[in-house]
Amino acid sequence: MQLRELGASGLLVTPVCLGTMTFGDPVSEEDSIAFIHEALGLGINFIDTANNYEGYARYLGSPGGVAETIVGKALKGRRDEVVLATKVAAPLGDGPQDRGLSPSHILREIDRSLKRLQTDYIDLYIMHWPDKHVPLETTLFALETIVRQGKARCIGASNFNAAQLCEMLWIADRQGGPRVVSSQIPYSMLRREFHHDLAFCERHNIGVTPYQPLQGGMLTGKYHRGQAYPSDSRAAEKPDWLWAFDDSRFNQLEAIEALANEIDVPMSQYALAWALRQPTMSSLIVGVKQPRHIIDAIASTKVQIPDEHIAKLDAICPPPWQQPDPIRAGQTL
Repeated sequence: MQLRELGASGLLVTPVCLGTMTFGDPVSEEDSIAFIHEALGLGINFIDTANNYEGYARYLGSPGGVAETIVGKALKGRRDEVVLATKVAAPLGDGPQDRGLSPSHILREIDRSLKRLQTDYIDLYIMHWPDKHVPLETTLFALETIVRQGKARCIGASNFNAAQLCEMLWIADRQGGPRVVSSQIPYSMLRREFHHDLAFCERHNIGVTPYQPLQGGMLTGKYHRGQAYPSDSRAAEKPDWLWAFDDSRFNQLEAIEALANEIDVPMSQYALAWALRQPTMSSLIVGVKQPRHIIDAIASTKVQIPDEHIAKLDAICPPPWQQPDPIRAGQTL
């Protein structure tokens, strides 16, 4: 795999990032560790986790820590082989300081994450969700403290839009603190609400590391109209984590699969290859439940989507509304 720049971080990462949200349940600790070792053996150098991940046992406010603990065990003696990302902000209990982006929560949770991950530093420490009750200046001051202490090398954002990223860059310039280097957004053929934010990230050298590029498995080709869900699929195991299927959704899936068949590649590889050709994509976060999922994701980096497919895909899965350009309309630039 050809390495890609992670924004302005100076880090080089593989275009496939191993996601760990399923670690603990349904993927056991033993299998999770084996998946990590296999991914490293196949050349993947980027792992993403979060302090609240604990597989299907996760609920809003659950204590978390399971996935980080597993990753720490797997990387023992191999820490320098990976770019390691983890996240902070999600609820980890019922208390007012058990969530969010306050300095109290961030400064407490970085130490807990480091202990579970068995490391002295995090390569990429990510704000998991915006916290409207804490000013960004306050959050960024706490993250600057962590960077200056050497506990984190870089900072990133997850689920923040372009306007919020812009404010963070402005604050960093004004205060002289670390700038956000990555944006982790939900993004796939089926989910494109952040699509026009990619141009902003490209202009300001923010690497995009989208999650759910296969939309929870909907873009793998395993679901078919009128057929029962596979027993090991997310739709069967955790239906509340997946969008509902209806005729309009199956129309999209069937049309995408037909295009993938035109170039004789699996639908999953086709969907990942499409995401990788979007602007400023650094790495796709791909969760796995079986070793073949890792191999399949790596294979997608070699798939070339024909140019003539792009307009067809935009018709099948339209991007969001964009402000028109009446001044340049019809002009070739």
